[in-house]
Amino acid sequence: MDLYSINHYLMKTKPRVVVGLSGGVDSSVAAKLLIDQGYEVIGMFMKNWHDESVTISNECPWLEDSTDAMLVAETLNIPFQAIDLSAEYQERIVDYMFAEYSAGRTPNPDILCNREIKFDIFLKAAIQLKADFVATGHYCQKGELVQDGQPTYQLLAGADANKDQSYFLCQLSQEQLAKALFPIGHLQKSEVREIAKKAGLITAEKKDSQGLCFIGKVRLPDFLQQQLKPKTGKIIQIPEELPAYQTQGIPTGIPPQEWSQEQLDLICTPISYTPTQGKVLGEHRGAHYFTVGQRKGLMVGGTGKPLFVIATDTIENVIYTGLGEEHPGLNRFGLFVTQDQVHWIREDLQLQPGESAVYSARIRYRQPLTKATLIQYPHGLFVVFEHAQKGIASGQFVAWYQGNECIGSGTIA
Repeated sequence: MDLYSINHYLMKTKPRVVVGLSGGVDSSVAAKLLIDQGYEVIGMFMKNWHDESVTISNECPWLEDSTDAMLVAETLNIPFQAIDLSAEYQERIVDYMFAEYSAGRTPNPDILCNREIKFDIFLKAAIQLKADFVATGHYCQKGELVQDGQPTYQLLAGADANKDQSYFLCQLSQEQLAKALFPIGHLQKSEVREIAKKAGLITAEKKDSQGLCFIGKVRLPDFLQQQLKPKTGKIIQIPEELPAYQTQGIPTGIPPQEWSQEQLDLICTPISYTPTQGKVLGEHRGAHYFTVGQRKGLMVGGTGKPLFVIATDTIENVIYTGLGEEHPGLNRFGLFVTQDQVHWIREDLQLQPGESAVYSARIRYRQPLTKATLIQYPHGLFVVFEHAQKGIASGQFVAWYQGNECIGSGTIA
């Protein structure tokens, strides 16, 4: 569709929505449903990545995706355009990933991509087209409450429990949710594919994309080696009997909100290790390529039980490991979020210093929700779980829920 046709199209009076057409079945059906609901729909494909040298062949090639998105737009008879956001993606997502891995932290680019690209840069581009909303193919739902005459928006889990993606949107603000639509959130994946099939959409049987947001499956070491060069270091095994583990016990008979800050610090702060506390098992090619909870890639055999990364030191280039899934260095009951990293979707429920609340929480996608107590201090938020969590890593996002509503989130210190 040429510029004249687009401008003519924009003169219509229906509510206007720009759909992020990714070339997959979910966003395709999102567009189809919006048309059926009477919206004025524009399809837009975001190209955010150019370097294909680190992607695994045929696992999300952007050219195929953009072609499929264009064909979907043609089938649905809606305007379509591609937008190149690769410079913004490099600055806000890729550079963030390199910085986090370099610091020995575990980034989540998908969460940042939603906050910084889809519902910021892309949203602004949609507003330039005089859009009232942007829509994506996320499996989540949007609710609305009226409080004091003003709307409060809710981020709700998707109806398909196996596909719920609310965790990936846990950093969205009220302003972003106000402009967001999630047309397929009430559907099961099987229903989405059936709708696509009946509509004759080319994406109906297309496999779901995997890997990094807009990049696809990558060889992570190859990706990271663009800026983080290999550097040989030691792999240290830490024994379960380490004295530091004995001081991390959970106080019994006292609810977490009544613990002292000293007790909370012991539970929620990662242990710092030194090479003298364990034995050398082998060598690695760079501590910045590993993350807490990782099992694969250590290339160490003969240990009997599986070996897990329990800590990394990117300054001294040392990886600390523990034997078995029950190793006390792998499992922790709590975590801490510094105050500048605490984010409340439901601003009306924000805790004040000295306040606490009980929610359900998770630290990774598809992880079952676990009861957790949130305790607010002036300098940040302590999160104490009812059951120990495996592989809590700095840089990950913790998200807390009330029922099926995501209330807030934060970056783990």
